Amino acid sequence: MNPLLGVNIDHIATLRQARGTRYPDPVAAAAMAEEAGADQITIHLREDRRHIQDADVRLLRKTVMTQLNLEMALADEIIEIALETRPDVVTFVPERREEVTTEGGLNIVKAAKQLSAIIPKFKENSIVVSLFLEPDTLAISRAKELGAQTIEIHTGRYAELAPTERTDEITRIKAAAAHIKSLGMRVVAGHGLNYENLRTLVREVPEIEEYNIGHSIIARASFVGLAQAVREMKQLLEPLPTGVSL
Repeated sequence: MNPLLGVNIDHIATLRQARGTRYPDPVAAAAMAEEAGADQITIHLREDRRHIQDADVRLLRKTVMTQLNLEMALADEIIEIALETRPDVVTFVPERREEVTTEGGLNIVKAAKQLSAIIPKFKENSIVVSLFLEPDTLAISRAKELGAQTIEIHTGRYAELAPTERTDEITRIKAAAAHIKSLGMRVVAGHGLNYENLRTLVREVPEIEEYNIGHSIIARASFVGLAQAVREMKQLLEPLPTGVSL
């Protein structure tokens, strides 16, 4: 089975917020992405509301036909909104107001007390809990102890490296993915992935069941349209034809 594709539509909202207009509409973007083959819609409701807004979350919960994955910090206000709207999945991520984008995996040692109190509340409401972590087996084991059902491996370091420098990081990701599987959790990956670097990861780490990708898809969409950009990314998740190698 091919890995699933979660399309992050945050940067549709970024364009809208840049001018304070009503367009482009994240709800329309989500529908278009699903029509083109997205298996999940991912959004990040940040504390500073730099792109996705509260109203977007509520509307998307009503309109998304696949799955809605809400990325979020361990902030009381955001937790309250998540429990109210009940996305299919919540992914806990670290967040700093000064950052341009998420800079790394969640510090699970620091967050353990909060997570142990919050995770049961989400599971009681049939919301799948995912943690965004570095490819570190100790952190993954702790996540399992805390009750996480899914781990999203942070692929930012892999994405930043040149193709000739990725071997060690791929090894780390592969080991992490195998460990997640051995603990009975789902393996997801994301951050910094694009049309150039995704195929290698798909080939080398078949344990990954789903990829969440946003910025590169929205950037590509500015040239070819969102539907085509999603279709092109989906094609990269398909097996290479016999006899073809990267």
